Amino acid sequence: MKKENRILKEINNWFFICIGLAVFAFGWTAFLIPHNMTGGGVSGIAAVIYFATGFIPVGMSTLILNLILAGIAWRVLGKKFVINSVICTLILSFFLNVGQLVFTQPLVDDVFMCALIGAGLAGFGVGLALNYGGNTGGTDIIVLMINKYRNASYGRVTLYLNIGIVLSSYLSVGSIEKLVYSIVVMFAYTFISDIIIDGFKQTFQFLVFSSKNKEIAEKINSEIHRGATFIKGYGSYSKEESDILLIIAHRTDKVNIIRIIKQIDDTSFISISKANSVFGKNFEQLKV
Repeated sequence: MKKENRILKEINNWFFICIGLAVFAFGWTAFLIPHNMTGGGVSGIAAVIYFATGFIPVGMSTLILNLILAGIAWRVLGKKFVINSVICTLILSFFLNVGQLVFTQPLVDDVFMCALIGAGLAGFGVGLALNYGGNTGGTDIIVLMINKYRNASYGRVTLYLNIGIVLSSYLSVGSIEKLVYSIVVMFAYTFISDIIIDGFKQTFQFLVFSSKNKEIAEKINSEIHRGATFIKGYGSYSKEESDILLIIAHRTDKVNIIRIIKQIDDTSFISISKANSVFGKNFEQLKV
């Protein structure tokens, strides 16, 4: 049964990875490339090559450059990651090639709207793929190599790496206007990808004040398999000692935890706040 669950989970992950990569490619080929706009990463470099030559498909350049970077990452990120990266690169290159054949003209004539829509779709796509264990290769590989040893925002590190790539697009396009739009694409892509990635990893801190905290904790342990901690408290008004229940949980557990608390004690006092970063078992690894 466990093996079947692992297989189903793997199928589910690859389904969403493919959706994410397809959305990413759609944003590029339907909105950005037809208007001679580019962004960062290997896809940005591939777009610059396409604008300069006029005939080398973005998908082909993306595939070649990503395979080179995957070879470099073999030792640092390991065999499993590189194989995963190569598979994702093949899927992405396929979607980019198909997209360029289908979308010979931009879907929207307004250049600024295309910049925002294209960047938004690309940011959403890469965020979705990364959260299910995939990647778009290229600078993602470089960023993940940095993240292996340092805590760093995916979007921020990507931004620094991509500034040079976007500025270089002027050499092939020769238009300040397109360069400005490409800068808009880069910032919008960075902002949206960070929102999607952080949204999936969002954690919450619960403080529960109830006379039935032991029952609540036991049910959370058994049903959600999430730990809880008792903190000794003292009421300034009641002058009585009480146990405060502290729970740190992922976004996906939030509704179930609230449901359990309500079932056991609907008169309890609950404080819920977003946690900026949570490190430790079942959460993020601490990297210094």
